Amino acid sequence: MRKRRETMRKRKVFSTLFSLSMIATLVTGCTVATTEGADTGSDSAKTTTASTESKDGKTWKVGFAQCSMNAPHRIKMTEDNLAYAEENYPEFDIILTDGEDTDSKQVSDVEDLIANGIDILLISPNTSEALTDVCQKAMDAGIPVVTLDRNVNCDVTCWIGAENIPMGVQSADLLAEMLDEKGNIIEVQGTAGASATIDRHQGFEDQLKEHPGLKVVDTQYCNYTRADAMSYMEDMLQKYPNEGDIQAVYCHNDEMAAGVVEAIAAAGRSDEGILVTGMDGNEEAFEYVDSGEMAFTVIYPTCAPEGMQAAYKILNGEEVEQHWILDTTVVSKDNVKDYLGTGL
Repeated sequence: MRKRRETMRKRKVFSTLFSLSMIATLVTGCTVATTEGADTGSDSAKTTTASTESKDGKTWKVGFAQCSMNAPHRIKMTEDNLAYAEENYPEFDIILTDGEDTDSKQVSDVEDLIANGIDILLISPNTSEALTDVCQKAMDAGIPVVTLDRNVNCDVTCWIGAENIPMGVQSADLLAEMLDEKGNIIEVQGTAGASATIDRHQGFEDQLKEHPGLKVVDTQYCNYTRADAMSYMEDMLQKYPNEGDIQAVYCHNDEMAAGVVEAIAAAGRSDEGILVTGMDGNEEAFEYVDSGEMAFTVIYPTCAPEGMQAAYKILNGEEVEQHWILDTTVVSKDNVKDYLGTGL
């Protein structure tokens, strides 16, 4: 089991590095600039290909402000949107930024994109409140804003994503069924202030009122990262040292769920039957569900290629729904065989 985990970890690192290199080179039909510094107009902006215009000679400057590139879901969202633009929208001149999980960095990125004269902003905000003002600034300047996955606290042209509150509700109901309506739960939350974190927590917390035998005994923000979740779970296993102290761990994404699984295994407590749940749809999570080390995960769509599709429609004067709702899917032992090999 330990050897299999190490193999998966090495494969994940390779896949992440490969994906990052692909982002820098995959677009051949449109221009993509990636920024390392805050100033998109500085020498730190790197254009990977020559510009290509559409048949009518029009070129659109698209700003794509990603909140981070530290997880498979983020990488896949970026990679697939860029690949779709490459194949379908040669008139797109894309400037890609990485907020590095930092509000101030992403705000600065968007400020510079606006100054750069973008025609549309695609953004997956790090946190809702911190990115609201700059998104409102773009809207006030007549720049359409498309939010992906997470949202902000002002009206935007289009938000694309799945509804996170129902995912929390569904997770509470499934755990209640699996635990026969009784048990202690640890909740591993994502980034404080992110709309997904708020909703995944709220849906779960509210639905637990329908299952009074279930109780969240501890919770902490772990920033959607494996390392933070693993460290937190190590602390929880020391705080609750006896078999039967913990029945389940509800995690806001699969990266954190993987860290929890690793902490439980390292503590020699894998045989206690602690149910670990996740969200997103990582391949590693599917493998853990298949092996029984996770109870289930909920696939959250990557908002690709819908992000680029929305941008194209808006820029060409077509109508789009203000809320573009995508579907989610629960993957458990009952259907995991259908999803192995398809994950992030």
